[in-house]
Amino acid sequence: MPQIPETISELTVGQVAARSGAAVSALHFYEAKGLISSRRTSGNQRRYTRDTLRRVAFIRAAQRVGIPLATIGDALAELPEGRTPTRDDWARLSAAWRAELDARIQQLGRLRDHLTDCIGCGCLSLETCVLSNPDDIFGERLTGSRLLADRRAAKASRTE
Repeated sequence: MPQIPETISELTVGQVAARSGAAVSALHFYEAKGLISSRRTSGNQRRYTRDTLRRVAFIRAAQRVGIPLATIGDALAELPEGRTPTRDDWARLSAAWRAELDARIQQLGRLRDHLTDCIGCGCLSLETCVLSNPDDIFGERLTGSRLLADRRAAKASRTE
């Protein structure tokens, strides 16, 4: 990993990519989404502050556990401007995701435990399938393919 002297306060996109392990295109994407920021030199080259490395590490770690970029962006917006975030800052942000991660772990465990049954069965019965109908939450209300249509209709009405 290339070492960057402490006296350098701004990094090029190539330096950030080399140090963070993120592709240059990923850094440009993160910037377009407002997750990181840079300034432009007179030659229109990007320059990032050193704390960008921590932000990129945070983004990549959050993505690895399945946190959506919009949620990551909301969290990063709470970080202080003008100073490198502290361990307490990061701990506060990640604590907010604990319940969501616990739910995902439970969901993945259910998938792991029952995936073979579903592949073997292929029915994805809304009445009995533990993956598409955990704890039989829809069993009393309705069955069959109408549920998918109802979900789409409900989603459409929420976005209007």
